[in-house]
Amino acid sequence: MKASEHPAAAVFQEIKERSESHVRELKQNKPYILVGAATCGRAAGALDVLKAFREEIKKHDLDCPVIEVGCMGHCYAEPIAIITKPGYPPICYGYVNPVIAERLVNEFILGENPCPEFVIGALEANDMLPSFQDFPRGKYEQKIVLKNCGHIDPEDIEQYIDAGGYAGMAKAIGIPAQKVIDEIKKSGLRGRGGAGFPTGIKWQTCRDAKGTPKYVICNADEGDPGAFVDRAILESDPHSVIEGMIIAGYAVGARYGYIYVRAEYPLAVARVETALKQAKKLKLTGNHILSTDFSFDIQVFQGSGAFVCGEETALMASIEGNAGMPKYRPPYPAVRGLFGKPTVVNNVKTLAYVPQIIENSAAWFRGIGIKESPGTAVFALAGKIVNTGMVEVPMGTTLRRIIFNVGSGIPNRKGFKAVQIGGPSGGCLPEAALDLPVDFDSLQDAGAIMGSGGMVVCDEEDCMVEIARYFLEFTQRESCGKCTFCRLGTKQMLELLTDFTQGKGKIEDIDTLEKLAGEVKAGSLCQLGQTAPNPILTTLRYFRNEYEEHITLGRCPALMCQPLIAYYILPDKCERSCDACVGECTVEAISSHPKKRYKIIDQEKCVKCGTCLKACPPQYSAIVKLSPPSEVPK
Repeated sequence: MKASEHPAAAVFQEIKERSESHVRELKQNKPYILVGAATCGRAAGALDVLKAFREEIKKHDLDCPVIEVGCMGHCYAEPIAIITKPGYPPICYGYVNPVIAERLVNEFILGENPCPEFVIGALEANDMLPSFQDFPRGKYEQKIVLKNCGHIDPEDIEQYIDAGGYAGMAKAIGIPAQKVIDEIKKSGLRGRGGAGFPTGIKWQTCRDAKGTPKYVICNADEGDPGAFVDRAILESDPHSVIEGMIIAGYAVGARYGYIYVRAEYPLAVARVETALKQAKKLKLTGNHILSTDFSFDIQVFQGSGAFVCGEETALMASIEGNAGMPKYRPPYPAVRGLFGKPTVVNNVKTLAYVPQIIENSAAWFRGIGIKESPGTAVFALAGKIVNTGMVEVPMGTTLRRIIFNVGSGIPNRKGFKAVQIGGPSGGCLPEAALDLPVDFDSLQDAGAIMGSGGMVVCDEEDCMVEIARYFLEFTQRESCGKCTFCRLGTKQMLELLTDFTQGKGKIEDIDTLEKLAGEVKAGSLCQLGQTAPNPILTTLRYFRNEYEEHITLGRCPALMCQPLIAYYILPDKCERSCDACVGECTVEAISSHPKKRYKIIDQEKCVKCGTCLKACPPQYSAIVKLSPPSEVPK
């Protein structure tokens, strides 16, 4: 029987037609406004913008829906609004505030002035705004996982269905479960949680394993500093993940599913719970899905923020009510997992790919990216980069293209130094690696990993020894302490790195650190300990000279490590009548020289916060930061 002939197809077709009718009534032949209100937008004031749009629309009694959507990826320009008006392409406005919102209603919705001074891009090529045709970065991106983010209301299931949602699920349950697994195998989909394990093989192992009930878990315990893609997907397009879980449940023969999401993501939790209620109401989850014999229930489990619970065995222990500590493998979760039963654990992004692979075919997915790593890579761009936010590019895209073409490079005309990929478990790659293609194997060969999708860019003012210390401090604090190598090894490595940043290290300590990192990597039980040394190993591999300068010269080349720097006032440039630095110093370390016409900094009181440097007027530029600390410059 073909999927289209299956009884589920007819049931779903009725749901789809109702959803299409709803969306036509909502949007067709009228202007409408989308306001990005994911966490990034809300932090920038999106809720005030949303309120301003709605009040102005109501004031003029206009038939113009104002729809709250998720994150479109351009987090640097939040709050963002997209206005679609008949006769015009969808136009994206950035840095919107309530005053701008009122102007857009009065001048564009009511008039014909699209206010190009607030436009950051048009979503389609057009003649109305020739200088804003599309986004320049658009030609480098290919959105699969992020295609709905920022374009549909995440709390309106009918908008998701109208955009093609749940069609993949309806198709999947109309064919044998083994064919679904075979299609995922053929697609070459690899887990997007960091390890890159083939998804189809994991599903097959679980399906073949003995024991019931079986479980599917969505791992949304995203804890890497600088990573926020999983959160943004759950906030912007939760149904895509739910649909992927249902397909996975059908394929492996599971009856129950859990979405494990950290409680620090309250908006993501709320939107997922709303989406689950809506899906159940339409009988897309629960008993007898689409009037078939297949039943699958999903519930949300909120984690308490332990980084180690991102490791799948620790995550399952947490769901079971135990301390989140990793377990030895094998047996792997696909054979013996949650409550001792076969369990599939997949990342948010992995599950979000599944419906589109089933709907569009494995060959379609294989046609994107490269042979060994098909599909796309999704990253959260953060750090010293002009355009922070989310980006989705075909696998094999170079780091240079992502950072400089999509992210628009380094701000303030600073030089690029490194990019940290994969969070605390990843590695720091130098400028020489910018032409490295982004895929699982190339990153691993270079000493990094894909991780949760965090990409933190460092410029010339970042010290790589301090960066390694910062990330190791995070993993050391988050270690569950179960195994000796991780518990003690990370502590000893952190002590060595701290000595380096304080000018207390010895040259032989570098070899000790490198040896210790290798032992911790080899001897730790789980991925937290096994990958914790990666920032150390990669910075030693690519930036060893910075370690040596910290020790032999007692200086920090990037002027970042506080114990190795000092602030001084240049006598010939200081204007005595200017008290800008004095007013900013919180510890009263700056005063006038008792005999000369310039200010001085009391090095005993100075806490090296740098506020004086920022306060000094540019026409004077009288304050300098030096390393190593020395006498007052002449």
